[in-house]
Amino acid sequence: MSKNAEFDSLVPASSFDRRSFLVTSLGAGFALAVQPVMAQTVIKTDEVGLLAGEIRVPVKDGEMVAYRAQPKTGSKAPVVLVVSEIFGAHEYIKDTCRRLAKQGYCAIGPELFARQGDPGKYSSIPDILANITNKTPDAQVMSDLDATVAWAAGQGADVNRLAITGFCWGGRITWLYCAHNPQVKAGVAWYGRLVGVANEMTPRHPVDLAGSLMAPVLGLYGGLDTGIPLESIESMEAALKTGSASAQISQIHVYDNAPHAFHADYRPSYRKEEAEDGWQRMLAWLKKMNA
Repeated sequence: MSKNAEFDSLVPASSFDRRSFLVTSLGAGFALAVQPVMAQTVIKTDEVGLLAGEIRVPVKDGEMVAYRAQPKTGSKAPVVLVVSEIFGAHEYIKDTCRRLAKQGYCAIGPELFARQGDPGKYSSIPDILANITNKTPDAQVMSDLDATVAWAAGQGADVNRLAITGFCWGGRITWLYCAHNPQVKAGVAWYGRLVGVANEMTPRHPVDLAGSLMAPVLGLYGGLDTGIPLESIESMEAALKTGSASAQISQIHVYDNAPHAFHADYRPSYRKEEAEDGWQRMLAWLKKMNA
């Protein structure tokens, strides 16, 4: 498949040519940095009727661990990539995969920080950012997501109906991947950062790539998100209006009274009404875009 060569070339291959994978299996539970978990709101989706569990995805320099959930029976399932927050593919991402599998999808949550380390073992967000997130190159992530799609195709899933969704850090990655892989039919970005400073790890940001989106994206954002000001959302909306055909189809919905991470049911930021509405909007968007 062809890729956005301009984007890829901005990060040298040597920056992610690392042979050791520090995360070789997925842990149980939630990240230390978000303890204590809000147990009364955590959604728990069972595995009845599903093929669910840990898989290993061959990538250019080894194997990347991931979580996969899909229906046990039925025709070829369309694929949804589920991209984590900075906390990695922990229980919340696994459950999100199971929720999507109950809707008929083959949902895969790769551990995209596998080379950098396990964010779940750090007890503070600044430590995760310094030791994991800020050392993970966008180009590595794009390559690993491509490998995940190739794995799904090899397992008989329907990659002709490919979608991607992600939360926080994964929301930003969702925008980027929809400008990277022309095979993607739709993206849903949950409160992903839209602007930022360019550097070797993150050479371009969603607002820079809005004009070259190859798949339409639904953005779901919180009006009370102190880390993503409304001005940056307005800048993104302006960029989308003058961009590619997929960019112009894209939409951003802002929940006025929601903070960042309003879908994260295990955190105090969770807002049930907005989370459930966003979930339904996501499913409708994927259906509308034939993903």
